[in-house]
Amino acid sequence: MKKSILVAVLGVASLGTLLQSCNENTGDKTEAKVSDEMEKDTAKTSTEKQDPQKVIIQNMHDAYKGETTAHFKYAAYSKKAKEEGHPEVALLFKAASGAELIHANNHKVVLVRMGEAIPEITPEFTVKTTLENLKEAINGESYEFNTMYPAFITNANAAGNYMAQISLTYAYKVEQKHRDFYIDALAKLEAGTDNTLAKLYFLCPTCGNTYATVAPSRCEISMTDSKLFIRVASL
Repeated sequence: MKKSILVAVLGVASLGTLLQSCNENTGDKTEAKVSDEMEKDTAKTSTEKQDPQKVIIQNMHDAYKGETTAHFKYAAYSKKAKEEGHPEVALLFKAASGAELIHANNHKVVLVRMGEAIPEITPEFTVKTTLENLKEAINGESYEFNTMYPAFITNANAAGNYMAQISLTYAYKVEQKHRDFYIDALAKLEAGTDNTLAKLYFLCPTCGNTYATVAPSRCEISMTDSKLFIRVASL
């Protein structure tokens, strides 16, 4: 009798272990299935987010807003530099403001060609001292040249949007020059020699390329004839 009871107990225990094992295996399979489905959903969402056409449209809107803001910002910086007795720095900011407007208009053309509505831009920036404004301008141009525009150009290529690629590349190449102009202006302002900065600038109407004092016969970025260049010689 005791032997029968013991066998029965062992049988129940074995059955319990078997059922537990089955449940664990089923749970593992269910979790794995859920995990696979989540990964597929994530991959699908990621692919949708990376639609090249949607990405470049957003990039062009961002670039247009950035260049429009820079146009107004540098114009305000120019006015501040003039008020503080730094006419040469003021002239540099005025020239750069004009170049940024050319970039903004180029980006606008691309957006219109893509069927996008052009939003009303309300520039947001703070005007500080000329010294601080130059530092801010250096940081802004450095970001555009080192980070923003390279990424946008890559996205334009992925989307096969040739006009966007051209417009973005024009701005990319010119922003590097602006950064270098600002770095030089800051150094001379701090040394008290900013009156030696250029008193004449030339702007390429096609790409915004900016030249100080003298300009070549053709723009080195867009090949535009220098006869069409915009002179910036007064405030």
